[in-house]
Order: sequence, then C-alpha cells, then structure tokens
Amino acid sequence: MRISAALSALVALALALGLACAADAQDRRVAVTFDDLPYQAADAALCDPASLMRLTTDFVDMLRPLDTHATAFVNEGRVCAPTRASTLARALDLWLDAGLDLGNHTADHVNIHDIAADAYLANVDAGAPVARSVLEARGRRLHWFRHPFLFTGETPEKHDAIVAGLAARGYDVAPVTIDNNDWMFADVYRKAETLGDADLMRRIGEAYVAHMTTVLDFFEPYSAELAGGREPAQVLLLHANSLNQAFYPRIHALYLARGYRFVTLDEALADPIYARPDAYVRANGISWLHRWTHTEGRPIRWEPAPPAWIVAANKAPAADLAAIAAAP
Repeated sequence: MRISAALSALVALALALGLACAADAQDRRVAVTFDDLPYQAADAALCDPASLMRLTTDFVDMLRPLDTHATAFVNEGRVCAPTRASTLARALDLWLDAGLDLGNHTADHVNIHDIAADAYLANVDAGAPVARSVLEARGRRLHWFRHPFLFTGETPEKHDAIVAGLAARGYDVAPVTIDNNDWMFADVYRKAETLGDADLMRRIGEAYVAHMTTVLDFFEPYSAELAGGREPAQVLLLHANSLNQAFYPRIHALYLARGYRFVTLDEALADPIYARPDAYVRANGISWLHRWTHTEGRPIRWEPAPPAWIVAANKAPAADLAAIAAAP
C-alpha cells in the first residue's frame, strides 16, 4: 500500500502549519528509528521471499517521500536460513536505496535477562553478517546497535560486560528518548487485521496517533528539565509493522506540526545530552531520559500509559477484541 494522496496532503499541511507556528518554538529535532526489521509479521511471511519483498517494498515506499532520515535495526535470524543471505540482502538494499540507515538488533531479538553476557554477544555477532555486507558494498560501516526490549543488563557485571563487548566490536549504542509503546498498539492492530475489522483498525490507529500526542506533551518538558530548559534532540522508537505502514504518515505529520526537523541518528546523538552517563541497572527497558534522571539521583516520572482498552486488548485473544473495544 503506497502513501495515499490524502496523507501526502496532510503531511504538506502539517509542514506549513509547523513552519508558521514554530517561529518562537524550540529547535526541535527527532531521529526516527524502526526496530525489528525486516518486518513484524508471521514467520511464514518472513520465510517466503515474495512476501518479504512485498512487505519491505510497501513499507519503504510509504517512508520514501517523507524524508525521515530513519535508521532501522535488523533481526537477521527472523528470516529463514535457506533464503536469508539472498532475500534479506535484497530487502535491506531497498532500505538503503531510500536513503535510510541500518543497525544490528541481535539475530533473534534475545532477552538479555535469559542468557549470559557471552551468549548475548554471540547473538549480536550472528545478527551482523547480511547488514554488514550490504553496507560495506556501499562503502559504509555497520556500527549502530539497539538492545532488544531496551534491556541493557539486570546486574552491574552483565551490564558492564556487554558495554565492553559492544565497544570492542565497534558498535555505537542507539539510545531512545521517546517510546510510546507502539508495539502494544501494533499487536492489537494485527488482531483486528485477522478479524478483517476495518473500522476497529481505524479506531486503533486513531488511538495510537492520539497517544503519541499525549506522550510528546509529557516528554518535551521532561527532557527540557534535564537539558537546562532547552529540548534536546530526541530519538523516537518505532517498529516496522502494519500499524506504522498505515499510520506512520500521521505520526510524521504530528511531529512536523509541532515544529520538529527530522535528522539522522548521528546528528541527534551529537547533542550534548547523549554524553551523560547512564548508571541505570534494572530488569526493565526504559527511555534514556529516565536513565539519566535516575543516574542524577532524582525520582523518575513515568510517561502516560496507553488507553486502558488497548492494554486489555493486548493481553486478550483476538476473539475478545470487539467486546473489549466496545466496553465503556
């Protein structure tokens, strides 16, 4: 599905409004990142070359006219081994052809809490060959890494071992400042897709866009508190899935309307705030804004949760989705 003319017009309108209204606003910048490449889909789709290329083409075609400068993080092990080298390379080339960048997200989206540090780093290594190959073919280097679940280690020893291992491999960790739980909305959206309920899909998408507004209302002043009154460059965490296939243009328009410029991950991380130490060692994955707040010895203020019906629907089978959505 290519971006519609209506959404193109919406993005253009948002840009005009953003330029008109942001004259006195802060210099807002955001680096967009997409996790879980090649796509959050059923394993069968990822093991069928035609399906994988169709999903990738449609998603990249949606992004191409928006000029996001996005970076996408790959789980190479999600593509079946017999077709991985050839099909995944072709899919990743589509991202690079669109001016986007790539990073490593481990081979299998492993949970750092379930394995030792050396096994985790081995999975990092297993997640690199195809992405490294397509980047090197263009004279570029695989250097970005994103922790699955944003888990960085539940003990100081494991945390420090993985920090050292990633550095020894030449990786730069891609932090996240804005996380709006899009994975949860995406799970509910996929359930509505299986039901063929277009009205419910639209309602979920509308709730997703509205929640992003609420999240920005929270994170913008919260980040400014950490940065001495100015808003630092943000890093937005999203995922490559059918929800964002349909609704990312609305998210993009929202950021434009709030005066954001879309920048590369390199440019965002040049902001001085990213030089701050992160001493957060816990079993949960959270925004780096929270990590820095904790490191400075101040209490974390948590961002708004998704709507209660989305939380409930995420935990329920697809058969219960309509009833949950209809509940007051």
